[in-house]
Amino acid sequence: MTKNPFRILITRINTKRPTNEPARHARRALKHKPFSFSNLIMMITFAFLFLPLLVIIIYSFNESKSSDFTGFSMIWYKKLFFDSPNLWAALLNSFIIALSSSAVATVLGTLAALGISWYKFKGKLYIQAISFLPMILPEVIVGVSTLIFFSGINVPLGLFTIFAAHTTFCLPFVFLMVTARIDEFDFSIIEAAHDLGATDVQTMFKVILPAIMPGVLSGFMMSLTLSLEDFIITFFVSGPGSTTLPLYVYSMIRFGVSPVINALSFIMILGTCIVAFSLRRFLKVIAASK
Repeated sequence: MTKNPFRILITRINTKRPTNEPARHARRALKHKPFSFSNLIMMITFAFLFLPLLVIIIYSFNESKSSDFTGFSMIWYKKLFFDSPNLWAALLNSFIIALSSSAVATVLGTLAALGISWYKFKGKLYIQAISFLPMILPEVIVGVSTLIFFSGINVPLGLFTIFAAHTTFCLPFVFLMVTARIDEFDFSIIEAAHDLGATDVQTMFKVILPAIMPGVLSGFMMSLTLSLEDFIITFFVSGPGSTTLPLYVYSMIRFGVSPVINALSFIMILGTCIVAFSLRRFLKVIAASK
């Protein structure tokens, strides 16, 4: 039987041939447009986000308090470390509240995500809906409602009220992160652990928690960041002797922000970058081991 040459030609055209790596890179280079509109928007966005940080870093080394750069100096770093006790006290309060509230929110959010994702009970949908309210509502409403609640039960405002408010505010973010991780969970490993004789407690700590640990750590770090930078909720529920760093900076605005804040900001930016890159590598190692 004679083969149809036209059919053979169509078959060869439609057959996908494997493309080697150099050819693939060449095609990508041809498709890449260095002056496209999307790249322009990306550069504007990066400039909008990072130029203020660059200005803060530059002026932390400015010899003068004015907006004119008069010369390089480390005087503001010296004042930061040796002449700013109130600033360090406010920063310590911020870290105490951030670490404690993030830890509690991470534990409660993880347990809530496990319980709501794996168990069926009455009012499950209602609990899922209200759990996201602190994340959806404006912070002013959350702060005012929390203040009214504490006033109604006669709780004095201070570090504890800030801790409770931050825990409530951060909990939905942990819940969301862990729930997203649980949605990708392979339930067969739980059955395998039970078949091998593991108890429920052993399954929880040796199988489930290691598998969802990237989501737990992501939720903890997000809670830590949100708590450290929060001003509105803290402003409503703070009391005497419970000044945090955002409140302290706000109180300085009336007299003009000192370049000491620029120096502290640079140190915090540097520390955040180090922690972020270290945790990114750590999370990659965890994810690769699963």
